[in-house]
Amino acid sequence: MAKTKITVLYYSTYGTNHAVAEAAAEAARQAGAEVRLRRVAETAPDEVVQGQEAWAAAAARQGDIPEVTLDDMNWADGYFVSVPTRFGAPASQFRAFIDTLGPLWSRGELVNKTITATTSAQNPHGGQEGTIQQVYVSAMHWGAIIVAPGFADPVKFEDGGNPYGYSQEGGALSETGRRSVAFQARRLVEVTGRLVG
Repeated sequence: MAKTKITVLYYSTYGTNHAVAEAAAEAARQAGAEVRLRRVAETAPDEVVQGQEAWAAAAARQGDIPEVTLDDMNWADGYFVSVPTRFGAPASQFRAFIDTLGPLWSRGELVNKTITATTSAQNPHGGQEGTIQQVYVSAMHWGAIIVAPGFADPVKFEDGGNPYGYSQEGGALSETGRRSVAFQARRLVEVTGRLVG
């Protein structure tokens, strides 16, 4: 039986979602999936990125990770998405990529793909749940299958309890966060494997 194929796609300004995506990719591989780790292209002007030391440093750390393409979306059986919230919605860089998916959507090539999503914000009520829900709304338009973590593992009672997907509150990924991301990635691989059998 062929391995389940998972594209882990993320956008990260300061490195938080990059860390989540790396943890998700590792967990998905350990769960037996073939994984492509891909970053969403930066759309902010380079002078803006380079004008903030933390942003420029994070961009440099991610430079060796390929940018996500339509082929990465078509190839995958499922998607693990990690994107920061901006004013209660997914970052515009992520939305810009999503807006390029029309050709795949029109051919039905996103139908029955699985998806799970995570996010981050600076504070605990910065729009995390709304951001993940908006990712899932786009996925519903594709005919994709949402694989939310719910409260299907005890770690969800330790990580802040967002049943839609893991939410990182600024800063470095904690050990609890790492376990939560790993659970969500394993769940995605397991459910996707059942569907593609």
